[in-house]
Amino acid sequence: MVLGAGPTGENVADRTVAAGLRTVIVEAELVGGECSYWACMPSKALLRPVAALADARAVAGSREAVGDRRLDPAAVLARRNSFTSDWKDDGQVEWLRDTGIELVRGHGRLAGVRTVTVEAEDGSERVLTARHAVAVCTGSRPVLPAHVPGLAEAHPWTNREATGSQTVPGRLAVVGGGVVGVEMAAAWRALGSEVVLLVRGDGLLPRMEPFAGELVAEGLRAAGVDLRFGTEVTALERADGSGPVTLTLAARDGRNGDGKGGDGQHEDGQGGTGTLTVDEVLYATGRAPRTADIGLEQVGLKPGGWLEVDDSCTVLGVDGAEGVDGAWLYAVGDVNRRALLTHQGKYQARITGAAIAARAEGRPLDTSRWGAHSASADLAGAPQVVFTQPEVAAVGLTRAAAEAAGLRVRTVDHEIGSVAGASLYADDYRGRARVVFDLDRQVIVGACLVGPGVAELLHSATVAVVGEVPIDRLWHAVPSYPTISEVWLRLLEDCRG
Repeated sequence: MVLGAGPTGENVADRTVAAGLRTVIVEAELVGGECSYWACMPSKALLRPVAALADARAVAGSREAVGDRRLDPAAVLARRNSFTSDWKDDGQVEWLRDTGIELVRGHGRLAGVRTVTVEAEDGSERVLTARHAVAVCTGSRPVLPAHVPGLAEAHPWTNREATGSQTVPGRLAVVGGGVVGVEMAAAWRALGSEVVLLVRGDGLLPRMEPFAGELVAEGLRAAGVDLRFGTEVTALERADGSGPVTLTLAARDGRNGDGKGGDGQHEDGQGGTGTLTVDEVLYATGRAPRTADIGLEQVGLKPGGWLEVDDSCTVLGVDGAEGVDGAWLYAVGDVNRRALLTHQGKYQARITGAAIAARAEGRPLDTSRWGAHSASADLAGAPQVVFTQPEVAAVGLTRAAAEAAGLRVRTVDHEIGSVAGASLYADDYRGRARVVFDLDRQVIVGACLVGPGVAELLHSATVAVVGEVPIDRLWHAVPSYPTISEVWLRLLEDCRG
């Protein structure tokens, strides 16, 4: 039995059905989950036209054909709607049926060992008991600050409203400098909104290499986004519940109050204090697990928290390290906090499905580093792309994280625009690549690439990092000329040197 029919839950169910196990999936919302309707798919559908137009403007000849034309918001939003199937899940329900997965509509709660109570929309209840396993795949939800006066009454956007709005707000404030914040700032600015990005810290994308945030900040400024660093929202007011929102801003402690970073190099905006009036405000300030109301207390776990798992995604914390009563409860995807990314959730689902099938057949699990029942790649390197202008693609450890882990490393940087493929891709190509090189093991443990089109370079970096390919062997993997991937040759030359 699977709780949650997002991509992770669908993949668990697909693998267990393929192994010959009868599988039921429980979902209270749309089959397909957050990714299909409010995250990955609609956000990238909004951002792809932005990239296409930027690419056209970056090359002489197509630049003149495009001129100063802007995106057509109605066409962009209509295309976005098509990728969400207009927020209808008929197609995904049909896929479940064709695959042999049974769908039960309603809110599922654990009621005991391998037992789930499902409350339907009409209030009726149904009790289901699994023979082998229950997999919690309920995902995550946006987090809003707990103590900001007027926040609830202001009806702020979260990622759902930001990716699903059918109209373009004239003025939009985005709170948060992480992935959702920068992507939605880029998308809505390109569609015509006046966008102010409010960031409490000194820069963007704080979990990536510092230069990634710096180059994205340059790109957002060039697009007309007003960036304000060191700025906090202390109150909001939306008097009639639907009109403009007034934000009260304050400089973060120790800042100079003018919206500049600690180095004084940020020169945009009207400062970190005062008020700001906008039509909508988007909070992109983190995620929390959807585990508050799924009956965890019935099996001895704390409601509302992240679920600790081993590498087979078996839940720990009850009855010792062996898991819950014979290892029947699994937590897969966002809920275990190993990597809040759709592709990593689907990867974990493949591992979990194999583990459930093995236990059902009485076979031992192979949980060695690269075993069939070990999601070890979560720890080796989870790839991620930020679809701004420029794009950011990263996998593995940053330099700071590698050093914190006690590794003896060297970072190798290269300007991507210096390779022939990049100069052909775009006039005046601007971008940067970095690899984090483990000097003792002679392998690459992290990579970060920033620039137009770098998303398509990420899988080669992922293979190098996750596969722990020795540098002397990577040297023989020759990049095609003339492509942007030639930057790998330059990076490897420096690593070997």
